[in-house]
Amino acid sequence: MKKFFVISLIIFLVLFTAVIKNSTKRFEDEIFASKESIRILEKDLKDLELEFTYLSSGKRLMDLQSKFFEDYLVVKKKKKIEIIDKSKEKIEIKKLEIFKNE
Repeated sequence: MKKFFVISLIIFLVLFTAVIKNSTKRFEDEIFASKESIRILEKDLKDLELEFTYLSSGKRLMDLQSKFFEDYLVVKKKKKIEIIDKSKEKIEIKKLEIFKNE
């Protein structure tokens, strides 16, 4: 009887350890997947912050325009800007509509 109790206790402990190990492995996999997605999102956030702070300032855009695009960019009146619409079967050219709210 004593041997049966010891053997059943050992089997129970082995099974209990296996269940704990499997659940711990599942938690570790979920934590790893979460950390990976957080790492990717943090990288995207850093890229977007850099783009927002460095490239979107007016002074910086004017510096880039004068440095790289001095010969290519010209001032154009708003009324002369046209929009090309290729969404339908034919190509349509429309005038740019400007509202007071914009």
